[in-house]
Amino acid sequence: MIEITDAAMSKINGMKEEEGDPSLMLRVGVKGGGCSGLSYGLGFDAEKNEDDALFDKSGLGVLIDKESKPVVHGLVIDYKENMMGGGFTLDNPNAILNCGCGASFRTKENVGTPENC
Repeated sequence: MIEITDAAMSKINGMKEEEGDPSLMLRVGVKGGGCSGLSYGLGFDAEKNEDDALFDKSGLGVLIDKESKPVVHGLVIDYKENMMGGGFTLDNPNAILNCGCGASFRTKENVGTPENC
């Protein structure tokens, strides 16, 4: 479904430890917005909703809602450090257009409603 690199997994597990709740799972999704039409959502959640798909990635529960599942299929989540700091990168094979700021994207099927960056 999705891939999480070792660097991203290490950062996510560290952030999860800081939260102090071992039941937390990573929620991956998309919502309308951003200058290209869709934007990613990454965060922790302790609850699985009825329409969520639950995947196990090296012991980490990953939740993806029903609407986001086809849009993030094949997504690669990575974490990179550079001189300016660090951050997650998302490489989505379904994206046909990415925003210059990297915060939003567009797919062939799900254009969303563009907003200003």
